[in-house]
Amino acid sequence: MTIRLLLADDHPVVRAGLRAVLDTEPDFAVVGEAATAERAVELAVELAGAGGVDVVLMDLQFGPGMHGSEATAAITARPGGPRVLVLTTYDTDADILAAVEAGASGYLLKDAPPEELAAAVRTAAAGQSALAPAVAHRLMDRMRTPAEALTKRELEVLQLVGEGLSNQQISKALFLSQATVKSHLVHIFAKLGVDSRTAAVATATTRRLIRRPS
Repeated sequence: MTIRLLLADDHPVVRAGLRAVLDTEPDFAVVGEAATAERAVELAVELAGAGGVDVVLMDLQFGPGMHGSEATAAITARPGGPRVLVLTTYDTDADILAAVEAGASGYLLKDAPPEELAAAVRTAAAGQSALAPAVAHRLMDRMRTPAEALTKRELEVLQLVGEGLSNQQISKALFLSQATVKSHLVHIFAKLGVDSRTAAVATATTRRLIRRPS
């Protein structure tokens, strides 16, 4: 059985490197490449009539436009659609939870060795979960201390705080009332043991809960 792959990454050099690695596996065939998340969704549909795609290797950050987790949700929502293996540089709780909730079958970091990438592709193609050890460890930690873990929504709010958005801007971005945003911040401060927005962002980035503000 040949595993048909679609590469979705906005960096041509990264796609070329991935193709070079994957082409060394006798049971892999790269059948498409996408430079945007939107194009990845389109190709997953277009290629369905030409042999299909078994696994999409999906980056998370594509610049302006659709996020990788959004594309993952769109691809996995289609009946009989391909599996999605997220391949990214980000190992924060916010990114991991968004991808898993979107339906990703696996989550791997770009510094993974070739043999680990190949194994993850085969695992995802078989319909099983393929998580990098560090990612699995972070998810286990969240399960062990659920009362202390920030929820996905709290992580989203805190990520936007880190990007410098006001409560009003966050409420518009996430379609929440300002009162709800304030409530989330109260819970965030309590869980992190801080008393300010600056301290919350600093603590969360240190713990790799959210991405470091650019």
